[in-house]
Amino acid sequence: MSNSDENRDTDPQLAKFRRSIDNIDAALIHMLAERFQITQAVGEYKAKVTLPPADPDREARQIARLRKLAEEAQLDPEFSEKFLRFIIKEVIRHHEKAREQ
Repeated sequence: MSNSDENRDTDPQLAKFRRSIDNIDAALIHMLAERFQITQAVGEYKAKVTLPPADPDREARQIARLRKLAEEAQLDPEFSEKFLRFIIKEVIRHHEKAREQ
């Protein structure tokens, strides 16, 4: 192990930052899990009442809304849009699966 590796492993400030990042990552996972539980229920409902899995108008409104929130939070709106589009794509896949069942 090099000296710089040892410093990274024992640096208290870096360890503090990393603990915070780990906590935030855990919160993100739990939030995503809750979000997908809700969207799963939405997909089942849409299948039951024969609504299409995707709602392009809502998706566009959500993307615009979250881009604005990202800008206000000083987060790159392009990144936030890519992230949301990834989630939407996965949600639609789940909704399509619910419709097939």
